[in-house]
Amino acid sequence: MSTATGLKHRLFSELARVAKALSNGNRLELLEFLAQGPRSVEALATLTGLSMANTSQHLQQLRQAGLVQARRDGQHVYYRLTGDDVVGLLTALRAVAGRHVAEVDRLVETYLSVRDRLEPVPREELLERVRQGLVTVLDVRPPEEYAAGHLPGARNVPLDALEAHLARLDPGQEVVAYCRGPHCVLAYEAVARLRGRGFRARRLQDGFPEWRAAGLPVE
Repeated sequence: MSTATGLKHRLFSELARVAKALSNGNRLELLEFLAQGPRSVEALATLTGLSMANTSQHLQQLRQAGLVQARRDGQHVYYRLTGDDVVGLLTALRAVAGRHVAEVDRLVETYLSVRDRLEPVPREELLERVRQGLVTVLDVRPPEEYAAGHLPGARNVPLDALEAHLARLDPGQEVVAYCRGPHCVLAYEAVARLRGRGFRARRLQDGFPEWRAAGLPVE
């Protein structure tokens, strides 16, 4: 085997380590949660419904692939993504699967698209409308995710608090809701509830991680 061929095989082997780390649904879900901000192992176990041991094992595999990093704070270990390019990797994976895997398209159509047939709002369009004061933006993620970073001027209204917040919304202004990403059911459900109450409502095209990764302003 030539030196060039050997190098190529080694490079592909290293790339395969990253692909292997992504080849598990639980690990992809962990990455989506970490895309919102740093989390402890305990918090991630609660969010995913996995055991602490299983969560730690998955996180170690993600760490070995260079996708996450860890820090210890007392008795707790916190994880975060190693960079916004990991969000880009997830976005590319989602796009390729959506175009070429029939089951992904069927699931999105059956459980998400059926709730919202309107075109979602692109990032740059929403930013311009926010600057002009033409839209109310709702972040329907949990408070700790909102606190870690959110769109400029967005109000944090978790889905279970939406009904109580309706009286504080301007019925004459369009509402745009967003959450963890383009397949996050929270935004779909929020928009459906808002429309049911007579509001003009749409979703952001994707979510907070994609917004931040695009270099758009955050608070």
